[in-house]
Amino acid sequence: MLVVMVLSWIVQATLNRRFEKYSKVGIDLSGADISARMMADNGIRDVKITGIAGKLTDHYNPADKSINLSESVFAKRNIAAAAVAAHETGHCIQHAVGYAPLRLRSALVPVVTFANNTVQWVLLAGVLFINIFPGLLWIGIALFAATTFFSLVTLPVEIDASRRAIAWLEGSGLTTYETLPMAKDALKWAAYTYVIAALGSLATLFYYIGIANRR
Repeated sequence: MLVVMVLSWIVQATLNRRFEKYSKVGIDLSGADISARMMADNGIRDVKITGIAGKLTDHYNPADKSINLSESVFAKRNIAAAAVAAHETGHCIQHAVGYAPLRLRSALVPVVTFANNTVQWVLLAGVLFINIFPGLLWIGIALFAATTFFSLVTLPVEIDASRRAIAWLEGSGLTTYETLPMAKDALKWAAYTYVIAALGSLATLFYYIGIANRR
């Protein structure tokens, strides 16, 4: 667990430095412009683009078909904003074409929401009362396993969205031989955060399984 925590800190710190660096490299279009043009090129016209508060809070919401871009992306004209906007639009395209891992992740959201709201209390009670009600810990483990599975399903969804983003940025002519590697690097480090999250979730799951097995 300590190793995962250290790796998580390294990845997040590197990601922040990369985005700060690439935010100083200007391009012609804003993040919102990038999303609009990428959707148009893929025949998508029923998705709205909105600006939201925060940094790196960007996300695509399949429920209301909206691409939500943070303050550091929506109106900014730099390669970091372009990479993020194209990535989120990649999720929009996944939704439009029925990308299977995205459909699976969306179907898991209600289950994972319930698990996230209850799992810490069930695990805590399971550890405290392991000698009285050992089955309670296994219930907590099952709930945590659902969140771990969600983290694993998220990996191909995020990697594919970045692949679509880079392919479009390269094909659109908006990036150069100098700026395209920057976009790739930014999205690579963003992807690492999901890898670390999945590893951390797996490590925690095995930790609780170890406690239950020792009992």
